Amino acid sequence: MNAEEIFEDEKELSYYEHDMCDAIRHGMCVSKLASSVAAALGMNQDMVHRIAVAGMLHDVGKLQISPYIYGRQESTMKIEEMRYLRLHARLGYDIVTNQGYETEIAQMILYHHENYDGSGYPYQLRGEAIPVGARIIRVCDVFVALISDRPYRKAFDTDTALMMVIDEVRHFDMKIFLTFQRLICTSHILEELDGILHEEIPGMGTELFSGK
Repeated sequence: MNAEEIFEDEKELSYYEHDMCDAIRHGMCVSKLASSVAAALGMNQDMVHRIAVAGMLHDVGKLQISPYIYGRQESTMKIEEMRYLRLHARLGYDIVTNQGYETEIAQMILYHHENYDGSGYPYQLRGEAIPVGARIIRVCDVFVALISDRPYRKAFDTDTALMMVIDEVRHFDMKIFLTFQRLICTSHILEELDGILHEEIPGMGTELFSGK
């Protein structure tokens, strides 16, 4: 069974294709940025690798939710939709656990929307109760989302995005945030992220979904 047989019409398939491509690019960017922050923090190579893997897969749970929010053209969501979307961290955890990934990677995915001040989800963890990999992915995820195009808005420029992240600094581990900020301001990481977001990536055309 190919994608055309799974989805009811071409419009639905188009939405899924767009969501999938965006998810891959987003995951690649978060993986690159989060692993770079981890390396800058002096973490060992194995930990940097685990954070890279978790960064790539952190939103995998959204693939089970996409059919319910296809083609969204506005930034606001109904309360019911928001509650459903917030399940993606747990869904992602279940997916990677069932696929045999390490517990540490699965937990980074489960907790990547927890905030340092306890205001996040799904469990309102606070401070160092949140795994360090999840704390790194948290700030990187927010920044990458801001510099990416969305159906309801264009990407923010990097200076604006960085200021918006600073405005939410209470949500982040300060040591991690300062390392992230230094990396953004002093390295070539932004050029690498821009390439991932805008250059053609082999294998991400319509053939990925056509069953060819």
